[in-house]
Amino acid sequence: MIPSTTTAHINKIGTATPPNNVHAAFHGLVDHMLGERRTRAIYERMAKRSGIESRYSFVEPLVTEEGEVTDSEGFYMRGNFPSTAKRMERYERWAPELALQAIDALDEDIAGQGITHVVVASCTGFVAPGLDQILIRRTGIDPSAERTLVGFMGCYAAVNALRLAHHIVRSTPDARVLVVNVELCTLHLQETGDVDKLLAMLLFSDGASAALVTAEERGIALQDFRPAAIPGSADLITWRIGDQGFAMHLDGQVPIRIAEALSVDRARNDSDGILRGQSTGDFDLWAVHAGGRSILDAVEKGFELPPEALAPSRAVLRECGNMSSATLMFVLARMIAARQEGDAARNGLGMAFGPGLAAETFRFQLL
Repeated sequence: MIPSTTTAHINKIGTATPPNNVHAAFHGLVDHMLGERRTRAIYERMAKRSGIESRYSFVEPLVTEEGEVTDSEGFYMRGNFPSTAKRMERYERWAPELALQAIDALDEDIAGQGITHVVVASCTGFVAPGLDQILIRRTGIDPSAERTLVGFMGCYAAVNALRLAHHIVRSTPDARVLVVNVELCTLHLQETGDVDKLLAMLLFSDGASAALVTAEERGIALQDFRPAAIPGSADLITWRIGDQGFAMHLDGQVPIRIAEALSVDRARNDSDGILRGQSTGDFDLWAVHAGGRSILDAVEKGFELPPEALAPSRAVLRECGNMSSATLMFVLARMIAARQEGDAARNGLGMAFGPGLAAETFRFQLL
């Protein structure tokens, strides 16, 4: 039954990762890129502190007879990493497959759900006809469904995709919106001796999510959305297209600036801030994008949260790594799965960071 005052709800979330756990193999793959002993020591020390145990990719690791770590297709050959064109060929092949796995986890007969709108978010590849059209064709969704692509926004694109679904359902109460996030971050490994760049690449993984958003009162009620930007921080996170894939820059100042900004927001505590004039104690759940251990530590510090507050985000980081825009949806899926029959509704705050340096936030209620 659709209520008279329409609120969009994430009814269910399906998730998927590729078959190959590449986290351990990554260390061997980049070993030849690391220079002097001191650089190796820095890398090894920081890698152990990453909070990550598994990351997944369609690229299949292979150890040669000589003990060199490569991959089964020779995609990342020492001294001959692939061009952007070759990486996009893999994206065109693998991104739809991973997205379809997430959709199947959501509902094996998604076409039977009467989908009216499809929103797809991705920042790790481009193809036309787009993923929206590919997924509609391969799932059997009515081709008259309205389509929107959220492209190249980075890690906070999940929030923007949910906001679109939120507005669609509020304006068209009988809408049934399929929201898909799919990222193949491991397609963009760079051959470099820069330890900071290698540590940034150490975070990233592949993953996809699919969510059904409707006015039906079950799952997660989406309440309101609010963006925020940190002045003077535009160059701290960048994502640029080069001749050999997309090059990520993740400045070491990012966690510091996030912690400072959140601390100011908490102290200010007015209706225009991220907390909307509420205290951190008003929120039972914190769905924070697991961008890395230092990012989660910064949120915990800035908002003075108890250690257990970010447990779902830390679990996703540990088990899957940073899957860019799909990551936050994995956190929300974990919260939905953990809910027990008879549990009272719980209030939450969702948050993700990305280029800008900006944050996208939303309040929600787990029903």
